[in-house]
Amino acid sequence: MMNRKKVALFLPSLAGGGAERIMLSLAEEFVQSGHEVDLVLAKAEGPYMAHVLPDIHIVDMNSPRVLFSLFPLVRYLKVHRPQSILSALDHANVVAVLASMLARMKTKTVVSIHSNMTHTPSVPSRRLISKWLPPLVKWSFMKADHVVAVSQGVSEDAAAKLKLPEGRIQVIYNPVVDEELIARSKKPAGHPWLDKKEVPVLLGTGRLSPVKDFPNLIRAFARLREERPAKLIILGEGEQREELEKLIQSMGLEQDIDLPGFVSNPYAYMNKADLFVLSSRAEGLPTVLIEALASGTKVVSTDCPSGPKEILKEGKYGPLVPVGDSEALFQAIRSVLDKAGLPKKEEACQPYVKHHVSRQYLEIL
Repeated sequence: MMNRKKVALFLPSLAGGGAERIMLSLAEEFVQSGHEVDLVLAKAEGPYMAHVLPDIHIVDMNSPRVLFSLFPLVRYLKVHRPQSILSALDHANVVAVLASMLARMKTKTVVSIHSNMTHTPSVPSRRLISKWLPPLVKWSFMKADHVVAVSQGVSEDAAAKLKLPEGRIQVIYNPVVDEELIARSKKPAGHPWLDKKEVPVLLGTGRLSPVKDFPNLIRAFARLREERPAKLIILGEGEQREELEKLIQSMGLEQDIDLPGFVSNPYAYMNKADLFVLSSRAEGLPTVLIEALASGTKVVSTDCPSGPKEILKEGKYGPLVPVGDSEALFQAIRSVLDKAGLPKKEEACQPYVKHHVSRQYLEIL
């Protein structure tokens, strides 16, 4: 085992997103490797708070916004003196690098990129922020000790968009697969469509936001329902819930599509679903696609930037369809449902085994 170190992981919160789940997984792996871990949050809130292990120390900056946590983070670094700090998400990355410089401590700073910068749309109400954020992000990437991207596609996109020097970004895939995931996937889902299945069930999961393009999935499902009985479950919460509910109602699919919100064990849903569908317009490295494969489920995905093509090895482990094309998505769904056999999950999931990934992070932290 490596010498015991103190590692800080800095995030805006533990909201129910992919980056938050990945950082929490890393915190767990670091603790299990014998290191001391502080989970430093701009605001200690979010559904993943309930999943933090007792051995992980939560430090609450109690800041209304990430940028307001700068000086509390400076004080934390001076008082608690972690050997390294790992941050995720643009605002947190900028704050982490600036805090490390202001604290004037020998804290190694590692920033991580979890999404495709070019193809992730900005929120209209934050257009002013989107104008000045890229220069700050580039500055943080140049000043950090290490920059990590979660996929080759994310790395190439960030390097091109910010005009970074070659080799500045290192690719480390997300820590996703372990024995606990497999064990949890075999538990009852707690949903009648899955635990007492009568017809094929499709599953989608993610934040109910435009970038996930669930309307595309709903339209593809509607085409499937014209041919055969089926159900669709979409897990997650977000600002698009009302819009999705109206679309479902307009298509007369209220009895066949369920939006149960955030669930604590999505792996059980994945394991019992007949097919997992990723309909996104953009991703970084879609963790849910890896989780579905690890749970032993067939998958279909849009060929969005970035990640699905890398995970599915150009379609070897599941078909890739054009972004926003509901007819192509329907055709792929129908084809996979009718096809016998499952992808070789051990082979597909090997790059995302948690202990392997955590060692790569610890080497640079």
